[in-house]
Amino acid sequence: MAEILLHPGAGPAETPVQQLPHNVEAEAALLGALLMDNRLVEDVQLKLRADHFFEPLHGRIYDAVLRLTDRNMIANPVTLKPLFEADEAMRQVGGPSYLAQLTGSGAALIAARDFASQIYDLALLRSLVAVGRDLVTGALDTSEDVKPLEQIERAETELYKVAEQGGGEGKVKTFADASKEALLIAEAALNSGGALSGITTGFTEVNSRMGGMHRSDLIILAGRPGMGKTSLATNIAFNAARRMLQDNADGIVSERSAGAAVAFFSLEMSADQLATRVLAEQSNIPGTQIRTGNMNINEFREFARVAAELNSLPLYIDDTPGLTIAALRARARRLKRQKNIGLVIVDYLQLLSGTGKSSDGNRVQEISEISRGLKSLAKELHVPVVALSQLSRAVEQREDKRPQLSDLRESGSIEQDADMVWFIYRGDYYLMAKQPPDDHPDLPSWQEEMAKIYGTAELIIAKQRHGATGKVKLKFDARITKFTDLVEEGHTPDFH
Repeated sequence: MAEILLHPGAGPAETPVQQLPHNVEAEAALLGALLMDNRLVEDVQLKLRADHFFEPLHGRIYDAVLRLTDRNMIANPVTLKPLFEADEAMRQVGGPSYLAQLTGSGAALIAARDFASQIYDLALLRSLVAVGRDLVTGALDTSEDVKPLEQIERAETELYKVAEQGGGEGKVKTFADASKEALLIAEAALNSGGALSGITTGFTEVNSRMGGMHRSDLIILAGRPGMGKTSLATNIAFNAARRMLQDNADGIVSERSAGAAVAFFSLEMSADQLATRVLAEQSNIPGTQIRTGNMNINEFREFARVAAELNSLPLYIDDTPGLTIAALRARARRLKRQKNIGLVIVDYLQLLSGTGKSSDGNRVQEISEISRGLKSLAKELHVPVVALSQLSRAVEQREDKRPQLSDLRESGSIEQDADMVWFIYRGDYYLMAKQPPDDHPDLPSWQEEMAKIYGTAELIIAKQRHGATGKVKLKFDARITKFTDLVEEGHTPDFH
């Protein structure tokens, strides 16, 4: 009954060289132990599933045992007999009397957990064989529609699924384990001066209000076009990556650093455009001058100096367009494994696409799948995920243009899945559109109002699972698209 692997190119008549990994005797022994002592089910059911059994009949028996015990019924050869009288595979091994044969050896009771572990391990090996076989089959296909990079991403996704199998057993933590993690978070906040327990945003007041960006959190950064979403995201990415460089230089290991290596998935801008933005921010030379070459020799030297200085910045940009949520997750896992990234930024959510299976042309369902996928990614990799999002045009219809949670575009699931929702708002952007003519009597009052708010922005924290909502004022230099802390005399942040 065992499936057989052949040498590449071997025909049906050739001798099989290797069977798939399995131990039918261990499966039978485990089932016998479960039928003799149903209490053992509690020890193995979190890790072992019916499809982990090599012999399909054994998997069906195991599933029947789980179903009976779940209903608080006794699972033994007598209660299972009616369920398998019509089972063809059971007939081939002698009928329901086979159930009694399974309980023939009481020695299996002692080693039941060991048998379960071996069955699980062998199932993982068979899954690896299946992934490898599919990879080989795909690699040998040279038809015109073959896309090797997609095959690699699919293989990585399948390998990660194999690694995740049975993970439920290890996810249950005692209160002592959870307390240790909470203690480490508090220690990190204390060591940073009492304000930072997660990854730094680079903005003092934002950090102090939220404790930084927390691991496993999904953070939605939303705003209307022109508000500076991408600029703020690149600022945060640079600040986190630079902090990690500084901490490592000071002898602080990456696990205890308030910074992080950053994966920036840019579905809208190219990698060189993002790099230009970062370099413009740090060299204080406008991006338009960099792109047009309108620099004097001193400015160019400063630009080159900053570029050389940032060569070792742990910031990794993936500008592949049209990514699906599955492909993005596969790429993020790869970067986590290869570069140990501690922060993921996605620009922006609406440019991702779903798997196509669940959405069925419904964009709202597709966005829901994407937001759930991003939250799952944050938990899987244990890193903050910052996803930029567009807002609906309803903002423009109101007198007060400040965004609200109801403005999140296309799906309420974005708000539901997010641990934090940030809105970026610049009042001078909207006031600029209302500038009266030079000879208009309202011009002085407009100029006075513009002088108060020009170059400032509000980061509105509309949702936060960990603390207060409210807004933080930031300074924005549109010339180099850079956000910085805003120090105002007598300024009191609005939080509640």
